[in-house]
Amino acid sequence: MNNASAEIVPQVDSGKKSANASVVWQVDILPRAGLPDRIGSKILSDLRDTNGERAFRIAGARGFLIQTAEPQAAVAHAATKILVDPVVEEIRIRNAGDPPSVVERSDLPTVVHVLLKPGVTDPEAESAQVSLRDFGLAVAAVRTFRKYWIQATSPNDLRGLAKKCLANDSIEQVIVGPLSLRSIDIGSDYQFRLETVPLGSADAQQLQQINERGQLSLSAAELATIQQHFRELGREPTDVELETIAQTWSEHCSHKTLAGAIDYSDENGSRSFSNMLKETIFAATKTIREQMANDDWCVSVFRDNAGIVRFDSEINVAFKVETHNRPSALEPYGGANTGVGGVIRDILGTGMGAKPICGTDVFCFAPPNLPAEKLPPNVLHPRRIMKGVVAGVRDYGNRMGIPTVNGAICFDERYVGNPLVFCGSVGVLPLDKSFKHPQPNDWIVAIGGRTGRDGIHGATFSSAELHETSDQTSGGAVQIGNAITEKMFQDVLLHARDEGLFNAVTDCGAGGFSSAVGEMGEEIGAEVWLEKVPLKYRGLSYTEIWISEAQERMVLAVPPTNWDRLRQLCASEDVEATIIGQFKPTGRLTLKYESTEVADLAMGFLHGGRPQVRRLAKFVLPKATEIDSNELAFIDPSQALLDILGCFNVASKHWVIRQYDHEVQGASVIKPLVGATNDGPSDAAVLRPRFDSWRGLVVACGLNPRYGDFDPYHMATSAIDEAIRNCVAVGANPNRIAILDNFCWGRTDRPETLGSLVRAALACHDLAIELQTPFISGKDSLHNEFKYTDAAGRQQIISIPGTLLISALGQIDDIRRCVTMDFKRPGNLIYMVGETGPHLGGSHLSLVCDLIGGHVPTVDGAKARRVFQQLHRASEASLIRACHDLSEGGLAVALAEMAFAGDCGALIDVRQIGLTNSSFDPNCSDNVRLFAESNTRFIVEVDPVHEANFIAVMNGVPLTRLGQVTDGGVVVVRNGKRELIHLTTAELKKAWQSPLDWN
Repeated sequence: MNNASAEIVPQVDSGKKSANASVVWQVDILPRAGLPDRIGSKILSDLRDTNGERAFRIAGARGFLIQTAEPQAAVAHAATKILVDPVVEEIRIRNAGDPPSVVERSDLPTVVHVLLKPGVTDPEAESAQVSLRDFGLAVAAVRTFRKYWIQATSPNDLRGLAKKCLANDSIEQVIVGPLSLRSIDIGSDYQFRLETVPLGSADAQQLQQINERGQLSLSAAELATIQQHFRELGREPTDVELETIAQTWSEHCSHKTLAGAIDYSDENGSRSFSNMLKETIFAATKTIREQMANDDWCVSVFRDNAGIVRFDSEINVAFKVETHNRPSALEPYGGANTGVGGVIRDILGTGMGAKPICGTDVFCFAPPNLPAEKLPPNVLHPRRIMKGVVAGVRDYGNRMGIPTVNGAICFDERYVGNPLVFCGSVGVLPLDKSFKHPQPNDWIVAIGGRTGRDGIHGATFSSAELHETSDQTSGGAVQIGNAITEKMFQDVLLHARDEGLFNAVTDCGAGGFSSAVGEMGEEIGAEVWLEKVPLKYRGLSYTEIWISEAQERMVLAVPPTNWDRLRQLCASEDVEATIIGQFKPTGRLTLKYESTEVADLAMGFLHGGRPQVRRLAKFVLPKATEIDSNELAFIDPSQALLDILGCFNVASKHWVIRQYDHEVQGASVIKPLVGATNDGPSDAAVLRPRFDSWRGLVVACGLNPRYGDFDPYHMATSAIDEAIRNCVAVGANPNRIAILDNFCWGRTDRPETLGSLVRAALACHDLAIELQTPFISGKDSLHNEFKYTDAAGRQQIISIPGTLLISALGQIDDIRRCVTMDFKRPGNLIYMVGETGPHLGGSHLSLVCDLIGGHVPTVDGAKARRVFQQLHRASEASLIRACHDLSEGGLAVALAEMAFAGDCGALIDVRQIGLTNSSFDPNCSDNVRLFAESNTRFIVEVDPVHEANFIAVMNGVPLTRLGQVTDGGVVVVRNGKRELIHLTTAELKKAWQSPLDWN
C-alpha cells in the first residue's frame, strides 16, 4: 500500500500538445441520497464471508478518470448522459491534479482509491472512451477506479482490509488519500535494441538461472538441447528466439508429459509407452472409429482447436473444454473471464470458424467456509475465489450472448492453493468449413483486440506450480478480457468465413502470436513484421509483442486478392484488422522489427526438436480396508440424507446458475434447473441448434476426484460412466456420444503421481472402447501444487487430488422425447435400473459420517452399455416420464431430488434391492442400499399403463420396482414395516438449497 499516488501511477508526459493542455477529471459516481450503498455493503459482506470482520464503517463509490482538454461543464454533462443512471446515481467531479477543497466525509476520514495497474486491460474504460467520443467529447484517455471512505481502528486493520477485500495485488493498486494526477497516459517510446542470451558458454547452473529469470519453465535436458542447437549454428539465441522455443515446448502447448515416453508399473506388471497419450486416449478413438466402419461420425479429432463430430447432413458440431487454473488462483475474475473468452476463441478457431452456441463450466474449490487461519500465506479465501470465478464466467458469456447451460462444482480442501477452472464451449459449422489449409504467400492478418503486456509468460506460467509469492512474480500472466471486442470480431469472422475470405484461422491463446503463427505456419514457414502489430500503448519490445497473451485476438491466413474485401468488412463493424506478415514457403519462422531480423528458427527444430524424456511411473494400489459395520449400522438414514443434501458438493448451485443467461439464442430445451418451480438439478442440458429440425444436442459432465484416493482407474471409469448416464437420462442416443478428457494433476516428475495419471488414462482407454464412446479432444494441466513456508519455517506442499473431468456431447433424434428428472404425477411407479453394490468408498455418506475405508464404485463396461442401450429404447418409445441418474449420495439423494423438484412425494420399499458382492451384515444393508454410489444406475418414473411395455423393453437389464410417486409432499422409505426415512419435501429442499443460498 502506498500513501503517495505518484509512487504508483506513472506521471508520463506524452509530448503531445493536446496532452499538455489536458486535465484529468475525477468523476465520482455515488448512490443518490437515501438509496443503498451497494459497493460499501459488498465489502462488509465479503468481510463476513471470509471471517475477517473488524470494527469498520465503509462507504463506496465507483468512478472514472477522464483525460481531456474539454472544460469541466462539458465533462460533467457527458458523464451524466453516458456514465451514470441518473435515477439512482449522481456524480461529483473535480480536477484530479488539484488538492481537494473540502474534507469529503468527516464521519469516514480515510479515503482509499483502487485502480487497475498501468497496462492491465480495463474494458469498462475502453467502452466509456468510445461512448464519450461518440457523444462528442474529445477524450485522450479514460481509466476506472473504485473509491472507499473508511473508518478503521488501526493502520494494520486498514492494510488487512485492503488486501482481503478492497484490491487484488496481482492487478490492482491501492492509493490512500486523494488522487493527484495530471496524466493517465501510460507507456513511453520504445528504443529498439537487439538482445541475445549467453547460452553458449553457460554451465548447468547458469542455464538454470537463465531459465528462472526468464520464467521459461524449461527442463535441464531442454536447456541443453537449445544450447547445443545454437552452438551448432555458431551464434547465441536472441531473447525472442529463446522465448519462442520455451512457449512452444511448454507443457501447456506441447503436452510433453502425457505425450511422452513413460515406463509404468502397477500390480499387474510393467508397460512402456513411447507416447502415452497416443497409446491410450488416442488409441481408443482410433479403435472405435475402425469399428464404426461405414458410420464414422467423428470428423476431426485431436488435430484442431476443438474436436468435431457430424450432426446432420448440413452442419457439424465442435466441442472443447479448457483449463484456466493458475490465473484464476491469482485473479479469480480475470482468470475465469479469460478462460471463457479463450475457449470461445478455440471454437471460433476450429476448422474455418464455428459459431459458439453454448458454454459449460466446472469448478473445483476449497470449501467456502474454510477458516481464514487455515489458509496458506498469500492465498485468497475460497469464498472470494469462488465469487470472482463465477462473476468472470457470468460476465463474459452473458455479454457475448452465449448461454451457459451445464456445469458442476466440486469442493475439497486440497484445492485451497490451486482452484481448478474448466471452461467449455460448443459450436456449429457447415460441413464444408471443418478443415483449414493456410497457403504459401497468404497474408498473416491479426484481427480483434490490440496487444499489450497482458499474460506475458502465460503458457510457461501454466507449466509451473504456484507458491506463496506467485502473486508478485507471476502477475504478468494474469489477463482481463473484453467480451464486447470478442463479440464484434466473432460476427465479422463468421461473415468472412461464409464469403470465403481466408484459408485458415486460429486464436491467440497461450503464447500469443508465438503459438498462433508458429502452429499455423508449421508446414510452410512464416515471416512476421512485429512493428506492424497494433498496440494498446507505447513501449512494448519486440519480444513482448510476440509472446503477449492479450485477449480477443485471432490470426487469419488471407489470400492477397481477398485482403481489400476483408479490410472493408472489418472496418464496417469497427474491428481492427492488420497485416503483420506473410506465410512464406521457407520452412522457417522469421521475425523482423523495423527491417532488423530478430529471430530465425527452423520450423523443424521448433516443433520437432524438443528432446523426449523417458519418465518413470509407478502405482501401488492402496490396501483396501472395510468400513466399520458398527459405525454404519448406527447411522440414522434420515439425518444422513439431510447432511448429504447439505454437503457443498451435493447442495444446490442455484446461486451460480441463476447468474448465467441460459436462455439467450433461444436454443436451450432442458435447462440447468428443471421441475415444477424450476429449481431441481437437471442431469444434462439439451439444445436445439437448428430451428428447422427437431434434432438436439446434449451436454453433460462427470467428475469425482474423491474416488481417486482409492484407485484412479475407477475414478476415471466412474467419471465416464457418470457423464454418459447423464446424457442418457435426458434421452441421448448412447451410440452418438463423444467425450472429452481434462486431466489436472500435481507434479508428475514424481513416479507415484505420474503413475496415478497413467492408470487413469488406461481406464479411459479401456472403458471408451467397451462403451464405443470416442474421445474427440482433451486438455491437461499439470504441476497443480502450492508451495509455502509455515510458521515453523518448514516447507509445505499442497497438491490437488488427481482430477479428471469428462465432458460429454450427445445427440438426440427428437427433442420432443426428452425426459427431465422431476417426478410428474402421483400414482406413477418408481423403478430403479441397475445393480447396487457395497460401494461406499469415497462416498458422500463416508464424507459426512467420517467413515474410513470401503470399496470404490466400479464399472462393468458390457453391462453398462446394455443398460444405456435399453434405457434409450424405453425413452425413444416414450415409456418414461422422469429419469434421474444415481450419483453423489446414491438412491436416497436421487429420490429426494426427484420428489422436491416435481413437488411430489414418494413411497418406496428397499427390500427388493439386491446387494451384489456385499459382505455387510443385515443391520448395515439398508444404509448401503440407500447411500451406495454404485455406477450405471437410474431412477425412472413409469406410468402404470406403460409398465408392461417398459419391462419388456428393459429385458435383460437389472430392474427393481421400488414404489410409487405420491401427492403428500413426503418422502417415505421403508424396509417392510420398518420406516427408515420420513421427511417432507420442504425439509429436503431446504437442506439442499441452504448451504449456497447466497445473496
